[in-house]
Amino acid sequence: MRFDPDQARAEQAAMAHRVILADDSRPVSRVCGVDLAYAIGSDRLVAAAVVLDRATFEVLDEAVVAGTATVPYAPGLLSFREAPWALAAIERLTVAPDLLVCDGQGIAHPARFGLACHLGLALDLPAVGCAKTHFVGAFDQPAEERGARSPLTIDGEVVGMVVRTQHRTKPLFVSPGHRISVGTAADLVVELAPRYRQPETTRAADHLARTHLRQLDDG
Repeated sequence: MRFDPDQARAEQAAMAHRVILADDSRPVSRVCGVDLAYAIGSDRLVAAAVVLDRATFEVLDEAVVAGTATVPYAPGLLSFREAPWALAAIERLTVAPDLLVCDGQGIAHPARFGLACHLGLALDLPAVGCAKTHFVGAFDQPAEERGARSPLTIDGEVVGMVVRTQHRTKPLFVSPGHRISVGTAADLVVELAPRYRQPETTRAADHLARTHLRQLDDG
């Protein structure tokens, strides 16, 4: 079926109203990083999901799915291209995660519905979007120390936090995806990034996706 951007935007608007921005009451001990890697100049991709122990960062489970994206890239609609592959990887896990951390956006999105919202809503799981680069919204630079943050706003509404996970490193752009508040999402990202700029969840998923993609290219 041909991808219809107008229909996708209508679906986004409907699903955005179902996103819950309050902290879930269930405990979080298993955290799952989700990331995708693309072959250069191609639509070939690998989606990876890695479940870590929240306290120790031990890898509890991991899964990958490889394929070719069939939905074209359209600004603001990236989750329709990537979510089916990310969900397929998550569904291959044998250890159920309590929280998803996506290398992408949550509600810090023009439609208030980025990849973290898409995945969180589809699985009814707490989800956080943790992006490396600014996509949308206004902000002031946070202070330079680890843990510093400043609000990310769209039309005066706080949709996320700009978070410094390490001293004097570039900040990350953190926003809730589902079943989590803005403040808790920021706190979790800092907790999950004790040594490096990126959370351990993202680092693990990125490494797995890129390694598998290289193996496919070499094979």
